[in-house]
Amino acid sequence: MKMAQKKQVLAFDFGASSGRAMLGSFDGNTISYQEIHRFSNDPVSIGGTLYWDVLRQFYEIKQGIVKAKQFGPIDSIAIDTWGVDFGLIAKDGTLLENPVHYRDLRTTGLVEKSFSKIPKEEFYHLTGNQFMELNTVFQLYSLALNRPYQLERADCLLLMPDLFNYMLTGVKASEYTNCTTTQLLDAAKGTWSQRVTEALGIPSRLFTSIVQPGTVIGRLNPETCDELGVDPIKVVSVASHDTASAVAAVPAEEKDFIFNSCGTWSIFGTVVDSPVLNEKAVRYNLANEGAAEGKTSLIRNILGLWMIQESRRQYQREGFDYSYGDLERLALREKPFACFIDPDDPMFVPPGNLPRRVREFCEKTSQPVPETVGQVMRCIYESLAMKYRYTYEQLKDCTGKDYRAIHMIGGGTKDSLLCQMTANACGCTVTAGPIEATVLGNIAMQLIANGQIRDVDEARQIIARSEKVLNYQPTEAGAYRTAYEIYLKALKLS
Repeated sequence: MKMAQKKQVLAFDFGASSGRAMLGSFDGNTISYQEIHRFSNDPVSIGGTLYWDVLRQFYEIKQGIVKAKQFGPIDSIAIDTWGVDFGLIAKDGTLLENPVHYRDLRTTGLVEKSFSKIPKEEFYHLTGNQFMELNTVFQLYSLALNRPYQLERADCLLLMPDLFNYMLTGVKASEYTNCTTTQLLDAAKGTWSQRVTEALGIPSRLFTSIVQPGTVIGRLNPETCDELGVDPIKVVSVASHDTASAVAAVPAEEKDFIFNSCGTWSIFGTVVDSPVLNEKAVRYNLANEGAAEGKTSLIRNILGLWMIQESRRQYQREGFDYSYGDLERLALREKPFACFIDPDDPMFVPPGNLPRRVREFCEKTSQPVPETVGQVMRCIYESLAMKYRYTYEQLKDCTGKDYRAIHMIGGGTKDSLLCQMTANACGCTVTAGPIEATVLGNIAMQLIANGQIRDVDEARQIIARSEKVLNYQPTEAGAYRTAYEIYLKALKLS
C-alpha cells in the first residue's frame, strides 16, 4: 500500500524502570521511529508498601505530547505498559490511591491460600494463566482479605494502560490483552470470570467492558487539549500489554513460531488460534495471554534480565561499577555449567541483594556455591538459557508442533552472550531483533486502527523490511545436552 503522505503516530512505552515517547512514521513501505522523550519510572516505598508514582507517569505522558507538537500533525496516541497492576477509581471519578507495584509483598502466600476457595485445576481451566503471586487476582484477593473497605469505595478497576487512557479521554474501558494477565478472565469466553470473583470475594462490578486491540476509544479531553495546546487527537487502545505489542512485531515469515520477548522479564511462548487448556498446559503451568486479532500467546513468564540488572545494582551498592559488558566478560572466564538456579523461584522477584540469593539457592539445592562475580553471572546466564530450553520443550509438547527458530525480540537481543547461549541450549537458530519490538507493535496497531495497514500479517512484513536482525546458530550441542540433564536433576525438574 502506497501513501501519498507520511503518517505519524505517538507511542508511549512504559517499562518497569523507564518510559519513552516514540514518534512513529509510515511512508507506505517502511516504519521508522524516533525517541522524543525518555523518563525514569521509579517505584516509591511508603509505609512498607511499594507504589507506582502514577501522577509523575502521567506528567511525563503530557511532556511527550508537548514535545511531539514540533514534528507536525499526530494521527493518534497509544500507550502500552506491563501487565497485572491497576488503579481503583471512585464513584466521583478520582483515583483512590497510587497503584501498588507488582513486586510488593502483599500477595505472599496467597496463591496456595486461594486453592481452598477454588481448586487449582478448576482455576487454571477457567483462566488459563500461569500461577504467580503478582497476578492481579491475588492483589485483589489481598485487598478482599486485608483492606475490604478499599474495594467497597471503588467504582471500577482500570489496568495501567487503561488508567492512562482514562486520564487522557475520560473513557473507562479494559483492553483485552492486558485483561488476560489478570487471571480474572474466562479464557474460553473472553469475559470476566464470575466464578473466580465470587470465590475470592472480589466485587464483579469493578470490571469494565472489554475492547479489542486497535480500538479507537476516544480523543484527548478538552482540559488536556487546552493545557497542552493540541487538537483532540485520537487515543487508540492497542495491544496494550507490552508483551502483546512486542509479539505483534515479530518479523516471522512462518505461521508457527516461538518468540522470546526478552527484557526485565523473558516472555517465552508461541501464538496459537485459541487458548490451550489441556492437562499438559496445567501441569507445565503455562499462561494463555491475549494477542492481537483475537489470538492467544501460550507463554511462560520467566524472570529475565532483571536478574542481571539487579545483580549489577547490588555490585554498584558494594562499590563496583561493572558495565554489562564487564559482567559478560567475567562470566565467560568461569567454568561452564557449575551450578544452576530456577529463575521462576519467587525468592528472585523482590529487589535487593540478588547475588546473595543466588548463592543461597545453590547451597539449598546442594550445588557448588558461586563465590566470584563471574561465577554468579555465569550461573544466571546459563540458568536462563536452560529455562528457555525447558519451556521450549514444554511448548512443543503442548502444541504438538515443531519450530525451526526462536525469535528473540526486545532489549535482551543486545546481549549477544544470552542469544548465543539460547541457541546452544535449545539447539536451533535464534533470530535476534527487532530491539524495539514493543514500540513497533504499538505503532503498527495504531496504523491498523487508522486504516493505513491492513492487518498484523502485513505489519510483520513491513517490520521485517524496516528492521535488521541477527542470526545465531547453535554450537557445543553435546556439552549443552549433557548440561541440560544436570540442570533438570539439580532443580528436580525431570
